[in-house]
Amino acid sequence: MILEQFKLTERVALVTGASTGLGAAIAIALAEAGAQVAVHGNTQSPQSTCNHIDSAGGVAHAISGDLGEPATPKRLVDQTLERFGRIDILVNNAGTIRRAPAVDYSDDDWATVIEVNLTAVFRLSQLAGRQMIESRRGGKIVNIASLLSFQGGITVPAYAASKGGVAQLTKALANEWARHGVNVNAIAPGYMRTANTTALQADETRNRQILERIPAGRWGEPQDVAGAAVFLSSSASNYVNGHVLVVDGGWMGR
Repeated sequence: MILEQFKLTERVALVTGASTGLGAAIAIALAEAGAQVAVHGNTQSPQSTCNHIDSAGGVAHAISGDLGEPATPKRLVDQTLERFGRIDILVNNAGTIRRAPAVDYSDDDWATVIEVNLTAVFRLSQLAGRQMIESRRGGKIVNIASLLSFQGGITVPAYAASKGGVAQLTKALANEWARHGVNVNAIAPGYMRTANTTALQADETRNRQILERIPAGRWGEPQDVAGAAVFLSSSASNYVNGHVLVVDGGWMGR
């Protein structure tokens, strides 16, 4: 009985930023659990993720668009609804990072990071949430936060601000939508081996310092987040609202 709660059969998911990394792992995991998945990509085509899902017997549909452009969230939602007729699960994974000392941080970098990491998350959630509420079927929204939802980081002021905002937006939407059967939660990944952390992995000193603090003794892999995403997208999490689930190898408990 408990395993049935984790199945996503006949549900439709939209996963942003799913060409590679965390988003690809999440999209594949949702498909393996039974969901049909709209797979979003921007600078890199999401087709390889779709091919992986299709070859395993799942159903995937590639969509693309720059979430730095205000009109993109509506287009992604519209395309998903046109292809599948509904959205039951939204995973706001797409994100960007720009590094510079705060005294030198440019207005353009600030605006881009906030637009992609926070404003687009709100727009997508608003559009999908409205559809979930009006259909009276409810749904699941999973936002990808960060350890920098809790900590300040170094030379990433816009990223830290945006991810702090994602955590608070998650709680705000949960407060309004839980009564409609829409569960809004977030995952805060720790130090993951993805393109966004390439600079840290390449920095011998920072890499050593990071590994010394992580009780698990290793960088996280995209697959480490996939199970948490399936849980928060499934009926097994029906009484979980406004929670930020940390998946960090023990970093925050150190």
